[in-house]
This record gives sequence, structure tokens and C-alpha cells, in this order.
Amino acid sequence: MPAELTFQTVKEALSGRAAAFRCVTDYQPAGGPGDKVFPPTYEGGKYATEERINPNTGEIRKCVLLDSVQSQANRMELALLDAHRDGRVTLPLIVTRFDQEVLLKKFTVTSLEAPHRVADALFRDSLLDGVMFRKSEKGRLLDTADIRNATGLFGLCPTALLFGLWDSTGPRGGLGAKFQRAIVSEIVGYDAVPGVKTSSRIDPAQIRLGAGPLYAREGGGDSAPGWTLDDKAGSKKLGKNGKGKPSEANHGNVTPGIADGGFSISKAVQTTVVSLSALRRLRFPLSGGNQPDTDVDITACTALAVLGLAAAALARHDADLRSRCQLIAQQAPVWELLDKPGETPMRYELDADSAMVLLGQAIEEAKVAGLPWEGEIELIPHGELVELVRRSQELSSAQGEGED
Repeated sequence: MPAELTFQTVKEALSGRAAAFRCVTDYQPAGGPGDKVFPPTYEGGKYATEERINPNTGEIRKCVLLDSVQSQANRMELALLDAHRDGRVTLPLIVTRFDQEVLLKKFTVTSLEAPHRVADALFRDSLLDGVMFRKSEKGRLLDTADIRNATGLFGLCPTALLFGLWDSTGPRGGLGAKFQRAIVSEIVGYDAVPGVKTSSRIDPAQIRLGAGPLYAREGGGDSAPGWTLDDKAGSKKLGKNGKGKPSEANHGNVTPGIADGGFSISKAVQTTVVSLSALRRLRFPLSGGNQPDTDVDITACTALAVLGLAAAALARHDADLRSRCQLIAQQAPVWELLDKPGETPMRYELDADSAMVLLGQAIEEAKVAGLPWEGEIELIPHGELVELVRRSQELSSAQGEGED
């Protein structure tokens, strides 16, 4: 029976030589064993398939990636953001709001959503109290951050130390601060058998191909569709191939088709590892000095480890990955502490509520130790950035979402 994971257990693991916490969970499709699941597609519509070796039997098994390390990190960050917004925890957060009247669509970006986290170009090109963020006192912390001095980044964006960061958009370019991922997670489908998918559409108006062609309407405004049947001199037929088929305006039937799509699997496996070794390399000097303080380092690393465990626990309850890829856990998640080589790992249980209690303890201890822990830092996007976003939104509206 797994023991309850306590704050003291995590702290002792960081104080010693334990390598990692590991959680491995089996899943089945929500539709039941054997139901087809749809993995993500990559460039060219390809699935990420590979062969893996069963360590117990040496058998080679065909696998397909259902959720990547990057996608899992995003899901955990969003779970932390939800917990922050629900008032379950207070996290340091950089926020820039695109709510200007000139924008067609208003939105907000936080350091738990931006691709480069606190080092993202959206923050770089925003203002803090009238100063460009990277020129401000808070933003300049990134210029000196490294594994020997991660104190400022701990207070500004601790998730960057956990999920990884490369400050490649800053003033030092590719020489900017780099922090490896200290938490990795992925979901893989085993014994993957490829399937097919079908597509078709029946038009209730029964519009036929011969009813066209359709031409692009010039200056239709709000009172006419974007196409016309009127063949005026110089009119351009709809569609990239210039044939003007009604289907180019989403009218008419779509002939039933068949293509590769989805996989049936024997099971899916989610593997999450919080590397204590990676966290232990970080140093957190106080008062701007470089003199190490072992107690402070352990306190900061413990907080980061608990933050990772909490992120995983919050995200793990929901494995609805995408359309036709909802997975159901086959057992409660159990964390193993990989400590002494050759010994059976100690096993611990940790649900989301318990993880949030541990996180509260870890944050409080970090504050008592004198470590920084900011609240929300709100930025204002520079006018040029707002204009760039406005133009992009107008282009998307005119050309269709996803076009360059």
C-alpha cells in the first residue's frame, strides 16, 4: 500500500542523493479497450510512430506518441494557471493584456501560456511602468540568471526552472540563460495498429457542381456573399485552382473519401519524471551575493519539486487529449522515489488536493527563508506590438484563419 507523500519526504529526498520521483500510469480509451484513438499529427499529416523494446521480455513493440513532452508541459502549466485563478495557490505570473479597442479579438497572455515562458517576445516587447520589460528591474533579472544564481528567476517565474527555459529572444540571443527541463511527461500508445478514417458531407440544399462556377465578388460589403454567379469581365473564379466549384464556398456535397487515420492500441502509458538531480544543480544565493547557502538551496529546490508534483497531479485527472483521444486511467497514480540503486523504490500516493496542501507549505517555507515570490506582474503591450497584432487579426479575418 503506497504511503502518503509528505512535505518532509520531498525535502529529505532533495537533501540526500535521490535521483527522481517517477509516476507511471496505464490508460484505456474512453470507448473501452480496442477503441480507436487519434494521436496528434505533425508535418505532412504524419503520426509519430516508433518501436520500443519491452525491458522484461526484449520484445519489440510498435508504439505511437499520443501526447508529447511539450504538450504535457503545456497541460501542466495550464492546470497551474487554473489553480492560481481559482485562488487555490498564488504563483508569480507575468501578464500582458491585449484588450485595446483597436483589436478585433481581445486576449491575455501569461507566463504560464507563452511558448518561451517569461522570456517570450510578447513580454520583451511590453512595458512595465512605462519601461520596456527587459530594461526594467524585474526584466533585467533574466540577464544574469544561470544555474549558479537562479534566485531572481525563482521569484519571477519558478515554472521556468521546472519546465525549462532558453532566453534566446533576449539581448544575448542564443547565449541567453538556459535551464533544462526538470520535469518530463509523455503518453505513448502500445501495440499500435493503424486504422483509417472516412469523410463526407451531404448538402441539404443539394447544390450540384454544374450549378457554378462561382466568382469572387468585388466589394460585396455586408449585404451579399463573398462570391457571385455573375461572370463579369476580369472576374476571378473562386479557389486556388481557379475552377470556381461551389465547394470552394463550402456548398455542395463532398464525395465520401477514405484515408489513414487513428490507431487501435493495447494500452496507453503516461510516464512522468521529476528530476531531483536537475533541481539539485541550481543555486539560490540571497542578497545578490554568490555565496551558497545549503539550507536555502534545499528549500528552493523542494519548492520546485513540489510545484512539479502539484502540476502533474492537477493535470493528471483529465486525459481528454483531443477529439477522439480521451483516455481513462486504469489505476490511481502512484509516485516512486528513485533513491538507492538496487533497492525497491518507496511508493507514495498524491492526489491533487493533497498536492496543493504540500505546495502551500513549500511556498511558505521559501518565503520564510527569504526567497522572493512575486504575485502577478502586469505589463502593457507596446503600441507597435498592438499594431502588429491588429494587422495580423485583420489579415486572418480577410484571408481565413491559419493563412500566412
